[in-house]
Amino acid sequence: MIRPAKGKTPRRPAPKKPSSNNQKDPVGVYCRVRPLGVEDKECCIEVISNTTIQLHTPDGIRVNRNGEFKETQYSFKTVFGISTSQMELFEEVAKPLVDDLIHGKNGLLFTYGVTGSGKTFTMTGSPGQGGLLPRSLDMIFNSIGPYQAKRFVFKTDDKNGMEVQSQVDALLERQKRENQPAVPKTPSSKQRLDPEFADMIMPEEACRADGVDEDSSYSVFVSYIEIYNNYIYDLLEEAPYDPIRPKPPQSKILREDPSHNMYVSGCTEVEVKSTEEAFEVFWRGQKKRRIANTQLNRESSRSHSVLIVKLAQAPLDADGDNILQDKSQVSVSQLCLVDLAGSERTSRTRAEGSRLREAGNINQSLMTLRTCIEVLRENQMCGTNKMVPYRDSKVTHLFKNYFDGEGKVRMVVCVNPKADDYEETMLVMRFAEMTQEVEVARPVDRPICGFAAGRRQRNQAFKEELSRKLVDRGGPVDGEVASVIHQLLPSLPSCELSDPHDDVTLPRIIEALERRQRIKQTMIEDYHKAANMLKSMLQDLDNSLITKENSIQDQRAKLSEKDKTVQNQKAEIDRLEKKSKMLEYKIDILQKTTNIYEEDKRSLQHELEGREQKLQREHAEKRRMEQRMQGMVSDTKVKWEKECERRVNAKQLEMQNKLWVKDEKLKQLKAIVTEGKASERPAADKLQPPQRPSRERERAPAKRSASPSPVPTGPPVRAVHRRSHSAGGERWVDHKPPSNVDLDTVMQPVIPNAIKVSAPSEKALSKCDKYMLTHQEVASDGEIQTKLIKGEVFRTRGGGQAVQFTDIETLRQELPTGPARKRRSSESSPVKSDERMEGDWTDVETRCSVAVEMRAGSHLGPGYQHHGYTKRRKP
Repeated sequence: MIRPAKGKTPRRPAPKKPSSNNQKDPVGVYCRVRPLGVEDKECCIEVISNTTIQLHTPDGIRVNRNGEFKETQYSFKTVFGISTSQMELFEEVAKPLVDDLIHGKNGLLFTYGVTGSGKTFTMTGSPGQGGLLPRSLDMIFNSIGPYQAKRFVFKTDDKNGMEVQSQVDALLERQKRENQPAVPKTPSSKQRLDPEFADMIMPEEACRADGVDEDSSYSVFVSYIEIYNNYIYDLLEEAPYDPIRPKPPQSKILREDPSHNMYVSGCTEVEVKSTEEAFEVFWRGQKKRRIANTQLNRESSRSHSVLIVKLAQAPLDADGDNILQDKSQVSVSQLCLVDLAGSERTSRTRAEGSRLREAGNINQSLMTLRTCIEVLRENQMCGTNKMVPYRDSKVTHLFKNYFDGEGKVRMVVCVNPKADDYEETMLVMRFAEMTQEVEVARPVDRPICGFAAGRRQRNQAFKEELSRKLVDRGGPVDGEVASVIHQLLPSLPSCELSDPHDDVTLPRIIEALERRQRIKQTMIEDYHKAANMLKSMLQDLDNSLITKENSIQDQRAKLSEKDKTVQNQKAEIDRLEKKSKMLEYKIDILQKTTNIYEEDKRSLQHELEGREQKLQREHAEKRRMEQRMQGMVSDTKVKWEKECERRVNAKQLEMQNKLWVKDEKLKQLKAIVTEGKASERPAADKLQPPQRPSRERERAPAKRSASPSPVPTGPPVRAVHRRSHSAGGERWVDHKPPSNVDLDTVMQPVIPNAIKVSAPSEKALSKCDKYMLTHQEVASDGEIQTKLIKGEVFRTRGGGQAVQFTDIETLRQELPTGPARKRRSSESSPVKSDERMEGDWTDVETRCSVAVEMRAGSHLGPGYQHHGYTKRRKP
């Protein structure tokens, strides 16, 4: 069997609101600054005017990227400084809402701010400084006190409505409540009052509303709830106490009445008749509210509290004596006073466990409120139709009707000027600034009853006059009328019959009665005449009244046409204003976008200029580096070319020496073998000295020593050393290593105007033009010979100093009786030939006995490292 698909229940259409009300008012946002605490030293808020405050960045917090401090200004409808009294705050903020409540309009007032900013003090107050809540209740009862109905004449139903009972039913209800002790009794004003609330408001601070309708009866109902962890609890509910198994309080649910207004189902509504009674009911619920001690506030509210004040009013009947028994004529207005819990950061409160959960739910509900305000603002500014997430939180769901146009909405932003709350205060200011841009439809005035005004006053005056006459005459009014009538009629004769045959008394009585009858007829005729005359007058008055009513109808028709024209013009004006606001909003957005783009453009231009300058500097540095590297490369190339050429020449010379040594050995060996044949050779051949290779003879004369060669035919003479040229005008660097030995010789190299150093340095080289190194080594005969290695100092392109060696001088000392320096190659050779050969060798070894090697890493110049080693001599 196939079951039919179950269709969804169609949603009830929302009631159509009158389109004639197109006027809107922005949400009124006020700011109150509490005084700075004693332990707080730094203040971050400054009141500039009665509508503007300025937020200063405290020390240690930098807002801009460049590290500068930022000061921000925020504007409100009114700013209340630290010297503002509770009365001044009430006159500006709450009094207009109470006045609207008495005239049948709804209102919502809530306090908002961080924890410890003074929200509860602003709403509740303290003894001698009553807050907005007690002053609002006091104004209500001061205004409607004489016009209140008796208890239980107005009775609440279960659907957020109000019923009207007769005086008899109300009396029975009162007796029934008094005879049922189990049912919570309505507090009576005869009970003992709490002294804390009795002294809250001074008598001279009492105020009342103007224009109260005297032809209506009023009754006030109070309910007090709290929203804790996103659950609604009734603070006035009196459940039976069970000491054995106490039951936790039951949460309430939200429902929608037939008019699509939200209300708390099953919430206790207490009828109160005085300010003191209302205070007592409020204090009874205040004792049940959840309050805890945190790191930031000793008495921190852990829930959102809502005091709902309902004012029921109904018109009197035509006589002005009793309330009109018509439920449709009953008007119910309500004022919600909300004390929101403060937003807090767990990093500062250090909350744990249940306190952490409470803080999370509080912050979540406040975040939902901000989201709803943002969506409302976006829908109104941009013309969108996004769904407002009222149902995400009980706070927003309960008050959704106010934001949809069911009453005025006002918010008091409480701020603490201490520097520790700077970041939270800045978020609160941004939310308040955004809330001011939301507009709420203006509530519609309730219809006026068709009865004549002043009914209560006339009825009261009639009763007072009646009571006065009763007091003066001491009897009812009907007896007085009868006495007047008896005075107008003739008196009756005596009716006593003393004799049965009396014929005089009866005729006399008959005559008196007939006279009375004639007077009565005359009076009736006069009455009819007066009645007819009055009737004619009434008809004339009716005719004139009809004529006036017709003219009034014509005027009303004309007035309605004018009203339609005015409404059309107002609608057109509203449309144009809305379009103007939309265009202003778009212009503002475009201006902000343009400013952002301009700022980005300027920053990019600055960045581009900086990068171009950096690139130019890099290019200049690169060119300088290239020039420096090219100079270094060219210098290094020249030096290495010279070094390579020197090494090649040295290697060639070394190889020639080796070949020459081998040739000499072969010649000696051949001379030994052919010693017998040597005597037959001519003496001229024997005297010829051995010759070096052809390359030695072909060397350039510029590279030979300046000392003269020995004469080959004369006796052997030792080469004379040249005198040092260091006596000139140049400045020298005299480098003498510390390992040199003092020889105590007569001939010593003396260089005037020289800088003597033990190790060469760039500083010493930069001050001189010439360089000389004194080097000592042990000769083959055991004597010490000194070599003076000289060079020229020049500056390199890299900024350093380099030495180019130009000459070597050898200083040597010998003993006159010492043995020959070299062994002769042949014992049979002539002395002259030996001496000539020794002179030739001396000339070679004077110039080439020490080789100078250039190596990388030297401190004496580019690639120079000096060390002496003895060249291989001829055998």
